[in-house]
Amino acid sequence: MNSVEQQEKPTKRRGLLGSSLITGSMTMMSRVLGLVRDIVFAQTIGAGGSADSFFLAFKIPNFLRRLFAEGAFAQAFVPVLNEYHEKGGIAAVKELVNRVAASLGSVVLVLTLLVVVFAPQLGSLLAYGFEYRGDGEKAELVGELLRITFPYLFFISMAGMLGGILNSFDRFAVPAFAPVLLNICMIAAAFIGVSYFEEPVMALAWGVFVAGALQMLFQMPFLAKLHLLPTPKWDWNHPGVKKILLLMAPAIFGVSISQINLLLDQVLAAFMQDGAVGWLYYSDRLYELPLGVFGVAIATVILPSLSRQHTAGSGAQFDATLGWAMRSVLYIAVPAMVALFMLAEPLITTLFKSDKFDVADIDMAVLSLRAYALGLVAFMLTKVLATGYFSRQDMKTPVRIGIIAMVTNMVFNLALAIPLEYYYQIGHVGLALATTLSAILNAGLLYRGLRKEGVYQPQPGRARFVFTLILATAAMAATLYGFNQWFTQWQEWLWWQRGYRILIVCGAGFAVYAGALFAAGVRLRDLKAREV
Repeated sequence: MNSVEQQEKPTKRRGLLGSSLITGSMTMMSRVLGLVRDIVFAQTIGAGGSADSFFLAFKIPNFLRRLFAEGAFAQAFVPVLNEYHEKGGIAAVKELVNRVAASLGSVVLVLTLLVVVFAPQLGSLLAYGFEYRGDGEKAELVGELLRITFPYLFFISMAGMLGGILNSFDRFAVPAFAPVLLNICMIAAAFIGVSYFEEPVMALAWGVFVAGALQMLFQMPFLAKLHLLPTPKWDWNHPGVKKILLLMAPAIFGVSISQINLLLDQVLAAFMQDGAVGWLYYSDRLYELPLGVFGVAIATVILPSLSRQHTAGSGAQFDATLGWAMRSVLYIAVPAMVALFMLAEPLITTLFKSDKFDVADIDMAVLSLRAYALGLVAFMLTKVLATGYFSRQDMKTPVRIGIIAMVTNMVFNLALAIPLEYYYQIGHVGLALATTLSAILNAGLLYRGLRKEGVYQPQPGRARFVFTLILATAAMAATLYGFNQWFTQWQEWLWWQRGYRILIVCGAGFAVYAGALFAAGVRLRDLKAREV
């Protein structure tokens, strides 16, 4: 019996908690390596100068990675793929993926070639802030870097499609591991490649290019084992292709509001003092750790389950799965938000302090990290709440809400960033705060919409859950405060002294939080969702 025939037979699906842990562990590996990568960046290129050009150019492929590998394409593709699997079996799935590969690949390839040709013009547009400040060389460098890094869009789009197929068949680990290759390639480029280029950041750009190709190639053997490796076939009239393309356009906008806002932050930061782009980059990377490991992992895991439940008309299971995802996110997001805010200085200092990332850079990055941290709960909930819409193939509502959030973000940018930059030279903090406020609005409107449509109703025990969460987080916060009063010389210690102390602080905070939950009666079995 071949793999395709085996997939036609009913199989016992792994529980959502188990799948989330597997996906989260793979993502954790990627994020930890991402931190190593950023530590290497701080040591080799620091903040300011050509580093600002690289961070601005790198934001584009990194933004696209989140859209296609973690977001919009999967949100449009996976529900349709599951629908074809439920109604037509493997043969229908194979027919669909062949045609999607041809249509998506051709569109993205043409777009990639256009950007490569017109990279200098696009670079000038993105980096107009550098030119406005009289730093034309940095703006020109952005265009050169874009020409190298933008082909990542083609590779990651194909990798996102392959990963979507694997996720639909509950093969979550492989797509979750693929981003590890990006960090490995960029670390290697920073250590080895920089010596071969007059401008060191050019080596990092080639690292992005190579990583994209590897992420696509890495997943192919696993699709081949399932006999689902796409064989591109042109058929723009295939109903599945039309449906995916129709859903994908609004999904790109709806799932990525926070990322679009972060991209706008980087573009606007180019108008501010030297180093502002870098400070936002480093603080963004730290708050992205819990968001990527848990928020994205849980949203990825529940999407196939929710789409199956919606197709089967199982409203009760749909409600239970979405409720489990929200509770799971809050168990992580609330203490992570408090910890990031309280430990911003120790974390930034421990990870990034170097000759090229000095005390002034640390102080500035700490401020923007604290501003981002305030929105962590909203950022993570948005991932889950948006999935509740996309699994039902409702793209219009998140788009409408997203437009409101984006307009609000721009208003807050003007109201906060401009005066903070003019009076205090900390305009980048205003950008971060604006993004946080718009994320809170986005999450709130998404939640209200699900409640209003009757898709989600809070389960019994909500008051006890909230009380337990607040109590455990308060106990953790008291522990972190005590250590902050004890450890006060972070910037004077050597890197290894900072390193073991931050491990002690984080370990103590986690132990107290977990212990408080246990004392309140929370057990691991309580975190499991219903089997679906």
